[in-house]
Amino acid sequence: MRLTLIPGLTLVLSACCVFSQEPKGAPSPYEFKKVHDPNGTGKFFKGREIALVMGYQAAAWLERPEREKEEQTSKLVKALKLKPEMVVADVGAGSGYLTFRMAKLLPKGKVFANDIQKEMLEILRKRAAELKAANVEPVLGTETDPKLPNSGVDLIILVDVYHEFAFPLEMTQGMIKSLKPGGKLVFVEFRGEDPEVPIKLVHKMTVKQLLHEMKDHPLKYKETIGILPWQHIVVFEKVERSQP
Repeated sequence: MRLTLIPGLTLVLSACCVFSQEPKGAPSPYEFKKVHDPNGTGKFFKGREIALVMGYQAAAWLERPEREKEEQTSKLVKALKLKPEMVVADVGAGSGYLTFRMAKLLPKGKVFANDIQKEMLEILRKRAAELKAANVEPVLGTETDPKLPNSGVDLIILVDVYHEFAFPLEMTQGMIKSLKPGGKLVFVEFRGEDPEVPIKLVHKMTVKQLLHEMKDHPLKYKETIGILPWQHIVVFEKVERSQP
C-alpha cells in the first residue's frame, strides 16, 4: 500500500490500523498522542508518527500514467540488480505496479506480492492472470506478520509503505525472519530531509530515522541510493548474530 500526497490530490485513506489491539507480552514500543498530524494515526514509534493507510478504493491511482515520470520506477528496478533466479517480496504491493515490473526480470525466480487488503490482492490476481505472470504469488499478510516463507527470500522491497505500518517493529521482525542470510531489505521512501519534495510530512522519512528504527535488528546498513527524483533507496542486509 503506497500513498503519495501531492497538493490538490484527494485519496481514500483508511484508519483501519489505528486502533488495532497491541500484541500481548513485553511493554509496548508504541505511544499514542491526542494531538498529532491530521494525516497520521496518533500512534508513534521511536518518535515517528505512523501515517494513515491508503485504501484499495484508490488503487487506480497507483497505476497512473505519469507515475514513471514522477518516480522514475524503471531506475528503481534497475538499481535493485535483480538476477533471474531470485526470490523477491514486494511488501505492500497494492495493485502490483512494481510487482509485475520485477517479475519480468525473474524468469527462474518469483515475486511474493504481499498486502493486508484482500481487495488489493484481488486486483493483483486479475492482473497476474491477464499478464500470464505465473511467477507472481499473492500473499495476504496481517498488520504484524507479512506471512512470507522463513529464510526463503533474497530481497524484500517496500515502496512508500513502511511509514504506514501499524506495527513496524513486528513487521520488520517478520520480514527479517523471511530473508535468507545476506538477504536485502530495501526501503523506498520520500525524502524527509528535503522540504522541496511535494509530499506531506507524515508520509516522508529521513535516512536518519530509518537507521534509528533498524538499529536493534540483525541488519547491516549498506547504502543509500539517491537516483530518484523524490525518494531515496535505503538498503540493509541481514546478518547472523552469534549466540552468546
